[in-house]
Amino acid sequence: MDWKRFSFITLVIVLLFTVVVLVGSAAQKPVVIIASMLATTLTVATPLTLGALSGIFCERSGVVNIGIEGMMLTAAFFGWLAAIYMNSIFGFSSMPSLIVGVLFAILSSVLMSLLHAVLSVTFKVDQIIGGTVINILAVGVTGFLNRQLFFEKGSVFGGNVPHAPGTLPIIHVPVQEGVEAICKLTGGTEGCQTLANAFGKVFDQQPITIAAILLVILSHFILFKTRWGLRTRAVGEHPRAADTLGINVQRMRYLNVLIGGVMAGLAGAYFTLESVPSFEPVMTNGRGFIALAAMIFGNWTPFGAWAASLVFGAAQALQINMQVFRDVIPAQWTILQNSYVVGLTPYILTMIILTGIIGKTIPPAADGQPYEK
Repeated sequence: MDWKRFSFITLVIVLLFTVVVLVGSAAQKPVVIIASMLATTLTVATPLTLGALSGIFCERSGVVNIGIEGMMLTAAFFGWLAAIYMNSIFGFSSMPSLIVGVLFAILSSVLMSLLHAVLSVTFKVDQIIGGTVINILAVGVTGFLNRQLFFEKGSVFGGNVPHAPGTLPIIHVPVQEGVEAICKLTGGTEGCQTLANAFGKVFDQQPITIAAILLVILSHFILFKTRWGLRTRAVGEHPRAADTLGINVQRMRYLNVLIGGVMAGLAGAYFTLESVPSFEPVMTNGRGFIALAAMIFGNWTPFGAWAASLVFGAAQALQINMQVFRDVIPAQWTILQNSYVVGLTPYILTMIILTGIIGKTIPPAADGQPYEK
């Protein structure tokens, strides 16, 4: 990532955090507010990070994928549906039901990505059109099945949505204990204890959030340190040259689109199995497109896309924390009491980034170009 983009990301995150600290300082200590913003930012950036990784694997191999939104929505619905069936009909306990739900979420997204690969790689359909088909299909199928299975008389559950098995548990990372131990060695001041309590919660995250961070590191290693990554980038930059060296261009594109489907499936599972234990039509709410913006701003690199996702995550964290401090917002900040105004922030940032005024990005040379052997 170049210096200009890094500076923009840092500036925006610092600005968003500062606004929340200034507004909420009357109710909470600044260190507690900053910790809350950090924890929320990491959490809500999870589907954006995974969606951006999905786009990176697809586009690094030369396949444009604007169908990430549809893949995420499909995964959110079928993962939630599988978890409910396992819990309500087959009697599985919560944790096994949720694990099965995550697996079904990934499977459903992979099937959608397979459809995109068939359209784009085999039949050489315009890849933008193919992605649009995925998005429209996902909205139609999930909306229809949601009504038929849960809200129609005579449905499987008698017109009532059964109790969901809950959400994935928080994994405790012993950061707070480590900081507390350091506090005791240094005198155990009250401020140090507050710091331990606040930032200990930042690292206590749910499994998909932790997996997203680990997948950023793993994706960078795979794309830039392995033979697989070199071949992926080769078919995305110059497929004919890759073909002459014996690389199967179609196979590489198929496999990378399917890997993208796995990432989008995890992103979809976040919505219904980790964030809230319920499904709402079109609940992804444009996150797939914001993830594509993060991918572009990150210049098709995992760490760059993650940094951009954190910017969008901080913008969403602003909205969430403004609701917490709604009653103590000063008179000069009354505009922040309107959740709709604050909620526009991620989308405004998306438009600013896509204008290119922060810096031009260079996509893979063969991105979106069908290959004729």
